Amino acid sequence: MTILVTGCAGFIGSNFVHTWLASSKEMVVNLDKLTYAGNLANLDDLKDDKRHVFVHGDIGNRDLVAELLTQYQPRAVLNFAAESHVDRSIHGPGEFIQTNVLGTFNLLESVRAYWTKLPESNRDVNQQSFRFLHVSTDEVYGTLSATDAPFKETNPYEPNSPYSASKAASDHLVRAWHHTYGLPVLTTNCSNNYGPYHFPEKLIPLVILNALAGKPLPIYGDGQQVRDWLYVEDHCRAIARVLEAGKVGECYNIGGWNEKANLDVVHTLCAILDELQPRADGRAYAEQITYVKDRPGHDRRYAMDASKMEQELGWRPRETFDTGIRKTVQWYLANQSWVEGVTSGAYRQWLDKHYGA
Repeated sequence: MTILVTGCAGFIGSNFVHTWLASSKEMVVNLDKLTYAGNLANLDDLKDDKRHVFVHGDIGNRDLVAELLTQYQPRAVLNFAAESHVDRSIHGPGEFIQTNVLGTFNLLESVRAYWTKLPESNRDVNQQSFRFLHVSTDEVYGTLSATDAPFKETNPYEPNSPYSASKAASDHLVRAWHHTYGLPVLTTNCSNNYGPYHFPEKLIPLVILNALAGKPLPIYGDGQQVRDWLYVEDHCRAIARVLEAGKVGECYNIGGWNEKANLDVVHTLCAILDELQPRADGRAYAEQITYVKDRPGHDRRYAMDASKMEQELGWRPRETFDTGIRKTVQWYLANQSWVEGVTSGAYRQWLDKHYGA
């Protein structure tokens, strides 16, 4: 048995592959375009694992995807491939439309052609047969006020950034391919992930690395934007559970039940670093906090109601924010060679442009 994973060298995709192979003997074929955030170093420890096959390529390349599907005959395709950074989408939305919308469309068409040729027994959506699992985000639902209930799967889509709009479009394509063509799909919408292998343009890894380097810790606006934080390994276990027992055509919200303001997250990171790797001058890392102009259209609050995952599939996150964030800081402190490998000149130029870092 085999599964095909797209976007496998990115943050969540690589963590999923590690989590999957730690508990399954099933072969994983990995497809990744290796854009700026796709990093083969995330998969270094799998180089000699015969259950793992890496292929460099684009989900929009129908000939390549068709070849992989024919060669490996996967029982499932899991789509993690996406451009995912809101700031980048504001400054260059075209790449997000290309990957998240057109890429998903081409992938769906390749998978549909493969699925229609499978034996009848593998096409019965009522059986545990072929599945296409699409990984999406809470940002498709828009923003919440301080008193709004967390997002449910029934919330209307109200995306506010080019990134979230492109992901919303991809979600709609996946839904349409199920209702029009019968393709057996599953969709997951997750809250903010954190953990190992997170590319350091996002808040948590950026703060850790800037703190250690003695650089400013940039906080957008007043820092009171609230996010629901989900440890990435919990997310990966949830995806595996949806693939195993999720109902075809359904969407599942995956959240950490951990709402935190960005500023509180930064103060927590600073306190852990003060404990584990104090500054040479003995001063607090929090002194490096710097407020910068808020980004356009910044959503104020996201929160996920993951009760459907618990009630229907028996999943809850194992990590609290306190346990997960400590593990994350410890991982970055212990993996400085990985950090040095991803902080290239091009990445530094991007940070300088957007944060003045």
